Amino acid sequence: MAEYRATIEWSLEPGGDFLKGRYSRGHTVSFAEHVVPATASAHVVGKWAAPGAVDPEEMFVASLSNCHMLTFLHMARLAGFVVTHYRDAAVGVMEKTPEGRMAVTRVTLHPEITYEGRRPTSGERDHLHHQAHEECFIANSVKTEVTVEEREPVA
Repeated sequence: MAEYRATIEWSLEPGGDFLKGRYSRGHTVSFAEHVVPATASAHVVGKWAAPGAVDPEEMFVASLSNCHMLTFLHMARLAGFVVTHYRDAAVGVMEKTPEGRMAVTRVTLHPEITYEGRRPTSGERDHLHHQAHEECFIANSVKTEVTVEEREPVA
């Protein structure tokens, strides 16, 4: 078993009007070795979002993408493929659930992967992505639909 910790910290800035909703949503997310500027999504709070900060929905999409990549790299190595570059432009969709709640219901990964030597066939590639999805700790932790649409790397 492992534990993972994050500390979230926010303070009302001078001049903010909390009761009227006129306050910055900017805050920090601290991990053991680093601090990340964070905010609420500008899609949700408009001008009250902190510029240059990451929102929870972005972190969620990045977490799924990051976990899939790390697991894919491991699976590719075990299968004997040499990956030299991996880039993913992941996209998450926020929409209402059938219960009427807002949620990130779908995340589509768009990895572009460069190999040295033999490239996997489309069947091998699909199998590697399937294995990566099945083994990804984050994908196993959520009910969001995650799909992979691998793209050819741009030269």
